Amino acid sequence: MTHIVHPYAHRLGIVRDWKSRWFAADKKSYRENIKVDETLRRYLTKKLRGTYTSGIEIERGAGELRIILSTARPGLVIGRSGENATKLRAELTAVARKASPNALPAGKQVKFDINEVRQPETDAAVVAYMIAEGLEKRMPFRRVIKQTVEKVIAVREVEGVRVALSGRLGGAEMSRKEEVKKGRIPLQTFRADIDFAHERAYLPYGVIGIKVWIYRGNVYQDKKTSVKMPESTTRG
Repeated sequence: MTHIVHPYAHRLGIVRDWKSRWFAADKKSYRENIKVDETLRRYLTKKLRGTYTSGIEIERGAGELRIILSTARPGLVIGRSGENATKLRAELTAVARKASPNALPAGKQVKFDINEVRQPETDAAVVAYMIAEGLEKRMPFRRVIKQTVEKVIAVREVEGVRVALSGRLGGAEMSRKEEVKKGRIPLQTFRADIDFAHERAYLPYGVIGIKVWIYRGNVYQDKKTSVKMPESTTRG
């Protein structure tokens, strides 16, 4: 049997960083922090569906909790004159306190930052939602994935793209899997910058699973920061 590893976890510490960054002094605070993080992520994933949100990062400092959102449509999240962002900050503070009373100090709110995704076609999460949106509009699935793959591979930074759909495609009685691939997807190369995301399309006859891989070239270390090997271990 094959051993499938998540492309993001496979590259942690090499070309990827953790999506939650904090330090827990004891086991109890670690357990509570994990619970708060998971609750906030589930709430934001459900609340921000349709805003092309690609990433949710959580940072903890001395008595503060910061959430960094990456979205292709920041205007939908911020709202007119920032009213949506203010409302969302208050809701996140309430969700965090409900998950754990010690999540925030008294009188403090969740800090909230929004980053814009400049090129949505290079972000796997945004591309996956674009496919889900097309399927939910009852468009033919083959046309949706073919048009999306061509749109993504046309971007200069993208060297490869792969899209896989599974479920009752086209309303068929038996579920099956369809896949379209263009370019290279070197999954075993650690320095390969591969963005991966999975999404669901909710249709009247069932749920369609969507997986997207986007290869954006290799990431090399700066020569100034590269570690030199001792002379005894260097070759030839």
